Amino acid sequence: MTADNRQSLPKVAGIIHLLSERTINRIAAGEVVERPSSAVKELVENSIDAGASHIDVVMRDGGRSLIQVSDDGRGMDAAELELAVERHATSKLSDEDLVNIASLGFRGEALASIASVARLSVTSRAAGAEEAWTVRVDGGTKHGVEPAAHTLGTRIEVRDLFYATPARLKFMKTARAEYGQAGDVVKRLAMAHPNTAFTLSDGDRTTFRAPMIGDLVGDARLERLGAILGREFRENAIEIDAEREGLRLTGYAGLPTYSRGNAQQQYLFVNGRPVKDRLLVGAVRGAYQDYLARDRHPVLALFIDVPADFVDVNVHPAKAEVRFRDAGLVRGLIVSALRHGLMAAGHRASTTVAGAALGAMRPHMGSVHTQWQQPGERPNLPSGFREAVDMVYAPSGPVAAGAFGEGSQLGLDAGGDMDAPSARNADPDYGQRSAAQVDEHFPLGTARGQVHATYIVSQTADGIVIVDQHAAHERLVYERMKTQIAATGVARQTLLLPEVVELDELAANRLVKRAAELEALGLVIEPFGEGAVVVREVPAMLGKLDAKGLVRDLADEITELDEALSLKERLEDVCGTMACHGSVRAGRRLTVDEMNALLREMEATPHSGQCNHGRPTYVELKLADIEKLFGRR
Repeated sequence: MTADNRQSLPKVAGIIHLLSERTINRIAAGEVVERPSSAVKELVENSIDAGASHIDVVMRDGGRSLIQVSDDGRGMDAAELELAVERHATSKLSDEDLVNIASLGFRGEALASIASVARLSVTSRAAGAEEAWTVRVDGGTKHGVEPAAHTLGTRIEVRDLFYATPARLKFMKTARAEYGQAGDVVKRLAMAHPNTAFTLSDGDRTTFRAPMIGDLVGDARLERLGAILGREFRENAIEIDAEREGLRLTGYAGLPTYSRGNAQQQYLFVNGRPVKDRLLVGAVRGAYQDYLARDRHPVLALFIDVPADFVDVNVHPAKAEVRFRDAGLVRGLIVSALRHGLMAAGHRASTTVAGAALGAMRPHMGSVHTQWQQPGERPNLPSGFREAVDMVYAPSGPVAAGAFGEGSQLGLDAGGDMDAPSARNADPDYGQRSAAQVDEHFPLGTARGQVHATYIVSQTADGIVIVDQHAAHERLVYERMKTQIAATGVARQTLLLPEVVELDELAANRLVKRAAELEALGLVIEPFGEGAVVVREVPAMLGKLDAKGLVRDLADEITELDEALSLKERLEDVCGTMACHGSVRAGRRLTVDEMNALLREMEATPHSGQCNHGRPTYVELKLADIEKLFGRR
C-alpha cells in the first residue's frame, strides 16, 4: 500500500475513554429532543403525570426562542427540584421494576437532555408548601436552587433551543411548521386525557383550547374528540367498545364515507400514550379494507388499555412505538371491534355527503326563488336537478306515467339468482299504509320516481333521499357474495403442476405458520424443504394467475404487517368486479316495487351506505336544507 493510499484511509479511533457528562446529555438529547414538539411532548407528559388539571403551553418562534409549559400539578420542593434536572432522576420508576410502567414519562432523561442543548429554568411550588423554588441550567451548566414566587404547580421555560448544538438548528423547519407539529402533540395528549384542560398559544393568541370536560353529562371522550376533530367527526363517528382476554379497546371511528386522502387523522393510544405503531396502523387498514379504496383512509381515535406487563413501552427513545406480548391478540381485537362497529352502523352514510351535495348546488341556485314568477312555473334549475322537479310537477311525464299504480309484483332481479324481496314481501301492509306512515316507517323512505333511469328519488318523513341504483345494488350483491363465501368457503382449484416458490427461510416459515388462514382463503401451501413452499391449490375465482408472484407478495406483506392482506384484497376485488357486473346497471328503468325493494334491502344490509370503493350510495337532503336552497329559510 502506497503512502498516498494510507493518507486517504479514515483515521482510526484513539484510546478508549469515557465521554464527558455534557456530551452524554447532548447525545441523549439527540434521541429524546428531535425538534421543539419533542420537548413539548416530554414536558406536557410530565405535567399529566403530576396530576395537573390545567396545562398551558406557550411557544414563540416555533419553540426556538421559547417553550413554556405551566401546570397546577403536585409541584416539587427544593430537594426534588435539585434532583429533577439530573440525568435519570425520576419519581415514576423504581430501581427494580422496568415492566410495570404506569406513567407517561419514566426515563428521567427529559429535563437533563433539554437543559444540555438549551437554557432551562424550572420554577415549582409543592402542594401544601408556603414557598416556591427555581433552578436554572444553561447548556448543561447547572446553577443553584433559589427561592421564587409562584403559585401551586410547576412552570418550565426552555429558551434558545439548540443554541448549544448549532448544527441542529439547520434541521429545524419554519416556525409555522414546528408550531403545527407541537399543536398535533398537544391535541393527541388532550384526546387521551379529557379530565385535563389544555391551551396552546404562540405568545400573542391562543390557537388551541380544550376545556376540562370530565364532569359533563354524557361521553366526555366524544365531547373532547368533537372539540378537537370537529363537529362533523362527532356526527359521523361510531362508538367502539370491545374487550378480549383482559384487553380493552374504546374510542370512536368514522364512517367509511367520512374518510381522508391520508392517514394523518388516525389517532392511536396505548394506556393513554399516543403512539404511531405499524402493527396498529396495519390492523386499522385491515378492518377498513372492505369499505374504502386504497387511496382513502378512515378518521378515528382508538384507545387500547392493557395490563402494564403486556406491553413494552421502552423500545423507542421517544416512546412513539410499543411492543406487545401478544401482537396477534391486539390486532384481532382491533379488526373485529372495528368491523362490528361498522356493521352496526347498517346503511348509514356520513352527514358530510349531503353537505357536499348542497355545496355543489348552491353556486348554481343563486336567487332561484325570484325566478319563479307564477304558480306552476319552473325555476331555471341546473341540468339534473330540473328533472327532479319536473318529475314532481309533471304527472304526465315519462317517469310518473303508470309509475305510481299497482306496479309489478316482481322483485329487483339483476342477475338471475340475485332476487331482492319486493316491497310487498318486505312489508305485508305496504298497500294499506298511507304515504306519510310509510315515510315514517322506513329510514330511506318510499320511492317517488326515477331520474335519468339511474337515480331513485324517495320521500322520507322529513326530506328526500337520492339513491345511485347501480352503486347501491352493487354493494348488496357484494355483501351476499361475502355471506355465501363465509358460509361455504372459498372455492379452490387444484394445480395440475404444483408450483414451488423459493423464499428466504424466515419468510417461508412465516407463510407456513399462516397456512391454515391462507387455506380458508383458498390458497393451499405446504413446506418444501428449507426456504421454499409448494402451492397446490389456488382460489378458483382468481382464474389464471401467477402463483409464484402471489406467494411472494403474501410473504412480503406478512413480514411487513403480519397479516395476509393482499390475498383478501384480490379476492374482494374479484367479488367487487363480479358484483358490479351482476348488479342493476345505470340506465335501466325500474318499477316502483323494484325501487322500494332496493330501498328495503339497503336498510337491512350492513355497509350499504357506501359502495365497494367507499363512495356514498345515497344522499339524504332534509326538508330544511331544501328550503334553504329555494330561499324559504
